[in-house]
Amino acid sequence: MRRYQLHFILVFVLLFLCACLYLVVGYLPARASLLYGPPAAHLSIPDRLQYATRLIAYGAALTTPFDPNGAEQKFQVSPNETVFSIANRLAEADLISDAQAFYDYMVYSGLDLTIQSGEYRLSPALSIVDIAHAFQKFSPSDATLVILPGWRMEEIAASLPTSGLVIEPQAFLAAAQTRPSVLDFLPASSSMEGFFYPDTYTLPRETSPEQLLDVIARNFAQHLTEDLKAGFANQGLDVYQAAIVASIVQREAVQAEEAPIIASVYLNRLKLGMKLDADPTIQYALGYQADSNSWWKSPLDLNDLQTLSPYNTYQNIGLPPAPISNPGLDALTAVANPQSTPYYYFRAKCDGSGYHNFSITFKEQIANACP
Repeated sequence: MRRYQLHFILVFVLLFLCACLYLVVGYLPARASLLYGPPAAHLSIPDRLQYATRLIAYGAALTTPFDPNGAEQKFQVSPNETVFSIANRLAEADLISDAQAFYDYMVYSGLDLTIQSGEYRLSPALSIVDIAHAFQKFSPSDATLVILPGWRMEEIAASLPTSGLVIEPQAFLAAAQTRPSVLDFLPASSSMEGFFYPDTYTLPRETSPEQLLDVIARNFAQHLTEDLKAGFANQGLDVYQAAIVASIVQREAVQAEEAPIIASVYLNRLKLGMKLDADPTIQYALGYQADSNSWWKSPLDLNDLQTLSPYNTYQNIGLPPAPISNPGLDALTAVANPQSTPYYYFRAKCDGSGYHNFSITFKEQIANACP
């Protein structure tokens, strides 16, 4: 009986130790990774276990602002200042609740190795995690280029002088005539028009035109998922053709929720062999309008519809030869997954809302004209 009891106790102790081992070696690191991202690659296994355990122990302290109503203030990080010093000064300034928690998160995530010196504007309304990442986003040597959905490449070029990049607009436009290797689905003779993925790009000021284009092209390639490509194929389009349709949809869809319906209209027309009759393609053909300082003439008149250009979809059946703007993800997704509709026409509503009336027949389209 005693031997049985001893055996039972030993089994219980062994199971308890196994449970503890799983908690430390398995559960806690996995939980920390789920909540705060993977640990820094350079950390040893014991260090990963140690910092994962600490982060879990802090509970909500890492993600809860110290003072949701706190005012923003300046905070200076000196070159080569240690994370320990920064953590203590943040706590002294009442920006964070726990200096040790900030330090542990920085080391666990590896952000302690990439802190940028300089002046920041921080608020106790930010969490410890938010402030930790804020120190990675600032660099006096960085520039920020914003590409908006629906811009054509000349509009991107025009924004370069205010971005902080040292790239001349003409050098950018010249470099954009060459197809980046990562966009191998583009025709060999095509430019990058249509594939400048709309986003915010933070880069060193001395970035070259070729480096910038490579970053932008890779960003497009990363967002070109297998689901998107399968959706394009389901519509009978390759990636380049889909980008052309999406570039038109992007310019037409003032209200993003209408993009799948507008995409359906153009796809329905293509399947039936109708002309697209897309105003944005005329605007693209007309180019820069000095009187309005715009690349997109609006409104168009009847003479504009007679413009001789392969981009004039009022005269030519099928797609224009290339994209006419740079579509965002919403427009690309709308082409891959259009709404199923019977529509072949649409025109803007008369209330200035940016929404459209859709119709099946040309007679209905005429009836939707504004008085």
